[in-house]
Amino acid sequence: MIQEPFAYGSSLIHRIDPRTRVIFATAYAFVVALSSRFPALLMALFISFILTGLACLDMREMAKRTLLVNGLILFFWLVLPITFRGEALFQLGPLVVTRPGVLLSARITLKSNAILLAFMSLVATMSIATMGQALHRLKVPAKMVHLLLLTYRYVFVIEQEFQRLARAARIRGFQPGTNIHTYRTYAYLLGMLFVRASARADRVHQAMLCRGFRGRFYCLKEFSMSRIDWIWSGFMTALISFLAIMEWTKIIY
Repeated sequence: MIQEPFAYGSSLIHRIDPRTRVIFATAYAFVVALSSRFPALLMALFISFILTGLACLDMREMAKRTLLVNGLILFFWLVLPITFRGEALFQLGPLVVTRPGVLLSARITLKSNAILLAFMSLVATMSIATMGQALHRLKVPAKMVHLLLLTYRYVFVIEQEFQRLARAARIRGFQPGTNIHTYRTYAYLLGMLFVRASARADRVHQAMLCRGFRGRFYCLKEFSMSRIDWIWSGFMTALISFLAIMEWTKIIY
């Protein structure tokens, strides 16, 4: 199952209204993604580290996720500096490392880590069910919210179904390789998986209707803005505005 190691806790951020966290995580991500000046990006990374501290995230779990993302970013560091045209910094044999390529890789690194840490602090600190209800209260279309919640609920069921099909194939002596028989077998597995998923979806829908489902998931928790939520909203608004000023004006420089 998908792990939710940050979803439960008693930190300051855990006590903030989920709707507020979703709004400011989205706004923060947009500002950081559109930024290109290094002072603004470094400040964004610093703010993200502050958010992880306020959320009291487990350092080991946080390191696992950041290492996974930075493993992908490492690929950009290997490719962009030698493929991006521009002023040469130095040469490694036949390869020329360019200044624009290095700067672009650095921007991608800072943006990705800043946004990742912010989302771990603000969004990953709530369960999927809570996030779905927060999105519904923020007037996100109900069908999209239902799709999110049902996908989260049944993606594990589909994965178990695939494991059963793969296990049945192995029992019958199937050995994967690089040949037509292997490709055909996997195609049959995927086709059967879609057939079974469709049949299960129909049974689940009928069961939900029998239990009185009327197109809405109900939540026992009521969301309300408290004093700490308004203070938090002002704090995040000030931080995001400061980042925007650093990026789009020259007052800071």
